[in-house]
Amino acid sequence: MAGIDLNRTSAGVAELLPPEVSQEIWANAVNESVIMQASRQINIPGSGITIPIITGDAEADWVNETDEKPVSDATISSKVLTPYKLAVIETFSDEFRRDLPGLYAELARRLPSALGRTFDQTILNGTAPGSGFDVLTGAQSIAVDGDDVVDDLASVLSAVNVARGDLSHWLVSPQLEGKLTVAKDPGTGSYAFLRDARTDNGAIGSIFGRDVLKSRSLYDGSADPAVTGIAGDFANSAIFGTVEGIKVDISNQASVTKGGAQINLWQRNMFAIRAEVEVGFIVRDAAHFVKLTDGPAGS
Repeated sequence: MAGIDLNRTSAGVAELLPPEVSQEIWANAVNESVIMQASRQINIPGSGITIPIITGDAEADWVNETDEKPVSDATISSKVLTPYKLAVIETFSDEFRRDLPGLYAELARRLPSALGRTFDQTILNGTAPGSGFDVLTGAQSIAVDGDDVVDDLASVLSAVNVARGDLSHWLVSPQLEGKLTVAKDPGTGSYAFLRDARTDNGAIGSIFGRDVLKSRSLYDGSADPAVTGIAGDFANSAIFGTVEGIKVDISNQASVTKGGAQINLWQRNMFAIRAEVEVGFIVRDAAHFVKLTDGPAGS
């Protein structure tokens, strides 16, 4: 039946994925997600965890000799970080596994991309899978467009600073990277970020001394205005947690439902590979993040 599996006539390369490569697949999944790359990772139990958050520091003051010293306490709050399951299943024919090499290489490329892409798209433009999982769809937005790209980026940096954050990463889509490449310094008229381009691939490596990470999953052309990236204090204000990393299972005995139809793998000489991970995400303060758009700024 056409369309239900990858077979010997399908485009691509393949070889069977052994279970012991699960950890490498997870490492690739993290690399595919720019939000995971920029955020701090912790291990959490399956039931989730409550994380204390310092919301204010103690304040010192000047005193005269023999005066009582001021008493000032830090303020502390907490947030619950709850993991949710993110999963994908791919099906293959036995003949495809037998006759074509490279299944491992193809899966190592595709499965992490699917998990990482969904993770980033959910946080930037989607709906949280449940409570205890933060998304940044409601973050302040600033347009980075037109002739004043450098000034727009400075406004983003200022907005994070005003919220008492410290912008650590710029996460950009290829669409925004194109604008950054040709952005000019309003003072000199020269290209503003060519000096910050990486020598290996020419990509913009930093903006105002902060790292730049690029991903196609950051672009949302359906939004009005279109979202082209996000910047913020990922290093200090964003945490993602996993229960036990990625799990990869292989079966030729199960049945799977695809496109509304149930597929009996054994009956069709097929097998399926399932990759899943329990992962959660929270931020200390959503005001520490600014969505980058190609249209008028809003909040």
